[in-house]
Amino acid sequence: MRWLDEGSPAAIAEALRQVAPALGEDSIAVRESASEDDPLWWSASAVVGERFVAKFAWSRPAALRLAYEIAVLEALAREPAIPFLPDVVASSTDPVLLVTRLVPGKALFDVVDSLDRDDVGRQLAHFMAELNHPVTLERVESVVGDVPPVSLQPVATDAVRAGFGKWVRPDQRAAVMRWCDWADDVLATPQRSVLVHGDLHGGNQVWDGGDLRVVLDFETAGLADAEYDLRTFPGTGPGIELLTATMRHYRQITGRELVAERVMAWHLRTALSDALWRSEAGVPLPDHRTPSAWVDDLAKRFTALGINPDVLPPGTS
Repeated sequence: MRWLDEGSPAAIAEALRQVAPALGEDSIAVRESASEDDPLWWSASAVVGERFVAKFAWSRPAALRLAYEIAVLEALAREPAIPFLPDVVASSTDPVLLVTRLVPGKALFDVVDSLDRDDVGRQLAHFMAELNHPVTLERVESVVGDVPPVSLQPVATDAVRAGFGKWVRPDQRAAVMRWCDWADDVLATPQRSVLVHGDLHGGNQVWDGGDLRVVLDFETAGLADAEYDLRTFPGTGPGIELLTATMRHYRQITGRELVAERVMAWHLRTALSDALWRSEAGVPLPDHRTPSAWVDDLAKRFTALGINPDVLPPGTS
């Protein structure tokens, strides 16, 4: 396996000439920046000729993640293919490069307020049901071997307990500590592991005219309970309608009930860990509000779902 020497347009063009020669002379616009601190994230993507997207890496850890995504997409595209996959035009591990067709549309984050949440939930439930099917996992295992647990995990609640208090109002601190205990207890009860996307937030979905066109970024795919992929849904759009619609359609498609308490336990860990690292790093929260406002939102979501995080649901340890 070989990766790029750097993330420059010249290095990308050279890789394209080796992997997809017809694209090697097209215009290249790098559209993502990566962290310079951790080689795990030395990867990015570029729009090529205004028609394609090239993903690339310039470190071994980042290249391993991209090579894994290439293998996962290969498995998922085998008939019967999973819906809403990127259209892979070319791929290689020498050098590591993934080229997919550029799909017009907007991220769910940008259009969710204008869409019918029930219809959005139906389409997302369709994608999840196909991805979570045991046969899908078998197909991926036949290509990549043993599928690992999802790689993108929220920080442990111990870190939230230790550092989050100074970023919220004094009247919120005790509640946050109780919520962390509740989330730990809920997630301590094991559930069946399935193949999940791992990072199914609105920015990794392209929508056009109310239709889901493609789901992006499968490099974090792995094993988890099905509720894990819903961990950002309570905060996507106003209210909890998208979450409840997706859960309802998932049950209708699969006959399996998703547990709202597990979704909220993952959501709590994700939201608080995101707010914590951003606050400590001096990075604005995605909506440019405060950690205290996020805690207020969490309380409203618990209430809307009829969940009391001071009381464990039946069947938890």
